[in-house]
Amino acid sequence: MNFFDVLDLLGTIAFATSGALTAINKKFDPFGVFIVAFVTALGGGTLRDVLIGRAPVGWMLETYYVYTILATVVITIIFRKQIKFLTKSMFLFDTIGLGIFTIIGTQLGVESHFNPIISIALGTMTAAFGGVIRDILCNQIPVIFRKEIYATAAIIGSITFLILNMFKLDININYAITTSIVIIIRLIAVRFHLSLPTFYTKN
Repeated sequence: MNFFDVLDLLGTIAFATSGALTAINKKFDPFGVFIVAFVTALGGGTLRDVLIGRAPVGWMLETYYVYTILATVVITIIFRKQIKFLTKSMFLFDTIGLGIFTIIGTQLGVESHFNPIISIALGTMTAAFGGVIRDILCNQIPVIFRKEIYATAAIIGSITFLILNMFKLDININYAITTSIVIIIRLIAVRFHLSLPTFYTKN
């Protein structure tokens, strides 16, 4: 297992935990918690694989993803009372998953020799769309559609990855730097209430 695989696994655990915590907070039953955790962790990657014609999708070939999510859900349910500050925990795991999956999606675009814009789109999709599905299932407005800096952080991280890749920086160092950039941007944006402008018309 190389560093890329480790990142992929960590991202899966982070997003599965985020989904499980969200579902627990919504008082879902264990099956509902698993489903929300599953789509949060694998929804973006599944959509990406379908769009690029990667079949079967990754988690169908590598079943350890399913077992990892199941184990994550069980652990999260068991220790739910020990997880203090639930909202902060969900935010932290969601941010970590965002950073990791951004780079995973972008890297797959590079390996498939797509145009850089397409690679950026794949990175953003991989990182953000699992959360979109999670929020829809939990009857919330997806964070990507709110004014919070979320997808923007993924886009900046993806662009940084492509630039560093052009300069032939060691790939593992590139992974570490760009994943950290996405996480830091997201943390700073929330800490200082930075957001994109919203548009509306008066009735």
